[in-house]
Amino acid sequence: MLANIYTAFGLVFDPYVLAVILGSSMFGLFMGAIPGLSATMAVALLVPVTFFMPPVPAVAAMVSATAMAIFSGDIPGCLLRIPGTPSSAAYTDEAYAMTKKGQGEIALGASLVFSAVGGLFGTFVLILAAPVLAELALKFSSFEYFWLVLMGLTCAIFIASDNALKGFVSLFIGMFIASIGMGNPAGVPRFTFDNADLLSGVSLVPLMVGMFAMSEVLRYAVSKDQAMTIPDGKVGNVFKGMWALTVKYPKSILRGSVLGTLVGILPGAGADIAAWMSYAMSKKMSKEPAKFGTGHPEGIVESGAANNSALAGAWIPALVFGIPGDSITAIVIGVLYMKNLNPGPMIFVENPVSMYAIFIVFILANLLMLPLGYWCIKVSKRILGVPRNLLMPLILLFCIVGSYATNNSVSDVGIMLVFGLLAYLMEENGFPVAPAVLGVVLGGMLEEHFVTSMIKADGEFLAFFNRPIAGTLGVVTILLWLLPLVMRGLRKKPVIA
Repeated sequence: MLANIYTAFGLVFDPYVLAVILGSSMFGLFMGAIPGLSATMAVALLVPVTFFMPPVPAVAAMVSATAMAIFSGDIPGCLLRIPGTPSSAAYTDEAYAMTKKGQGEIALGASLVFSAVGGLFGTFVLILAAPVLAELALKFSSFEYFWLVLMGLTCAIFIASDNALKGFVSLFIGMFIASIGMGNPAGVPRFTFDNADLLSGVSLVPLMVGMFAMSEVLRYAVSKDQAMTIPDGKVGNVFKGMWALTVKYPKSILRGSVLGTLVGILPGAGADIAAWMSYAMSKKMSKEPAKFGTGHPEGIVESGAANNSALAGAWIPALVFGIPGDSITAIVIGVLYMKNLNPGPMIFVENPVSMYAIFIVFILANLLMLPLGYWCIKVSKRILGVPRNLLMPLILLFCIVGSYATNNSVSDVGIMLVFGLLAYLMEENGFPVAPAVLGVVLGGMLEEHFVTSMIKADGEFLAFFNRPIAGTLGVVTILLWLLPLVMRGLRKKPVIA
């Protein structure tokens, strides 16, 4: 084990890998700080670049860019009241209220410092929990994986969507896309419309690039939003007063970190859901709830820790079970497969050095967040001033080149354009994209495990409940389905005077 850890340190602290981490960190900071460009989009655009990298720097690029983008989304939220990423929206009003009170430095400092703290907490949970869960997962058969995938899809609907029906529709769109081609247990071509390019299914990378990057280009083309300028005034030392906040709100920091990690583990939740839940809990548990919304740092401290700890939490099911915790890890799983780091319980046995290297990268990325985040805050006026009419054509060019480079196929560019348009239309009509993405990633897995299990059980469905772990997962999943009906029944129950 020590030899593997020593080798992993050597891999991570190679000059090339460090340069990749630094470059992708700055790219992530830039993408997160510009409203409308999300952490998921940053990762999607990095995928084509990783084709030419060894496994460790490829994964390091994604980890670094994601961590930085989630933090830097707080900067325009604090200075302009426009969240840079969805995970910053929960406490944008709070941070902006602090800026108007002349406490912008404290708000930005809290976002930076406690994002790093939450990220480190989630990383240590990942390091401790993932190998333990992997040992448990070795006992899993197709029955357990069927229920696990089904539970993940269920969580994606009920957690990641304000409207469960629209989330359900989005999920089925994704599962339909996953069914295209011959990649099914029977090997029968489905929904290919006699197009040979679709026999192998829809390529994941062009689909992701289209849904998360191309859709944003289309949105700009319709709205033509221009870059915004932040108010005059210099930002001083953002680290000043952070120790006082740490001493004053230790429970908030711990609560946000724990909740963020737990929410991150749930498929379909992600950092934005973690931030909203954490901010709501902070207000409920606070001794000064009346101050929330007036420029009070407590909610920023707790939510800032939650959204970054959720990132590491999402990697736990992704590495151990191959089930993405959010849309970012859905993309990452595709890259892991391309680099022969197949997610699953055996990844810690077959690729221990790479796993230790990924853990080290997580720690390094969250530590680098402090100096690089400070630099980003200092130059935020220039970053936010980048003209959109220059930025969007560059993103479009990158989308086209990256999609083509996946398989050197023009049809992949068409796939990217089609799914970019689909994602744009979905979001314009209130349909969340995240359940669709999880449906694409998990749809094939669900069918494969169901068919395999039915063959084993000779068509007897009760076999899905015969094994202890499978039975438990099955009961929990069914309870999740019944919960909305029970809650609706309780709400309609008349009140007896």
